[in-house]
Amino acid sequence: MNVIVKNIPNTITCLNLLSGCFACIFAFQGEYDWVALCIGLSALFDFLDGMAARLLHAYSPLGKELDSLADLISFGLAPGLMVMHLMAYNSTFHGMASEYQSWWALSALLIPVFSALRLAKFNIDTRQTTSFIGLPVPANALFWIGICQAGLRMESPVCGYAIVALVIIFSLLLVSEIPMFSLKFKNLKWKENYLRYLIIAVAAICLIFFGLSGLAATIGLYIVLSLLTARKR
Repeated sequence: MNVIVKNIPNTITCLNLLSGCFACIFAFQGEYDWVALCIGLSALFDFLDGMAARLLHAYSPLGKELDSLADLISFGLAPGLMVMHLMAYNSTFHGMASEYQSWWALSALLIPVFSALRLAKFNIDTRQTTSFIGLPVPANALFWIGICQAGLRMESPVCGYAIVALVIIFSLLLVSEIPMFSLKFKNLKWKENYLRYLIIAVAAICLIFFGLSGLAATIGLYIVLSLLTARKR
């Protein structure tokens, strides 16, 4: 029984990984809504495996490494493939030096590369216990879900170059030394969680009015608030 209990968090982490694998498959097919759903499920499993580990006192070195490997697929490779497919095959971007469009699209692979660097850095950084240093990979994945949804509605090839610029900027944010607050609640007190409540409220409003595209604005707000609060420390 102890062996079963000990492996419950790892099983949930494997579900995170499995959802990420499905997200990659849907990304190759250009099914961005399904990619978003699978990444959302991965985020849920990522939250639940940590909760299960705390409740069951089932921490293990294996679980820590497995969690990072699952996150790399779900929040690094999957959004990277989604962005690459958008830039390579969406007619919106056919005007961006079309003969080199597929090469421009390969810039999206910076997303999984820098996600791997971010996760490796997190695993050896003892400073990141209650908050983060650099953009968390799940937040980065949510940002790209929003950007890809917005990109489907754009009709200017300039958007392609803008996405390349965003890929570079957000890749650097992943490995930056910018302090960013955690979105996990330790309690429900307003004073200690007002920024988290603000993020939730903005996310709800953006999703209602802009659909999944609103996720990009929500993560943008998260970054801005992290920068503002970091200055006050």
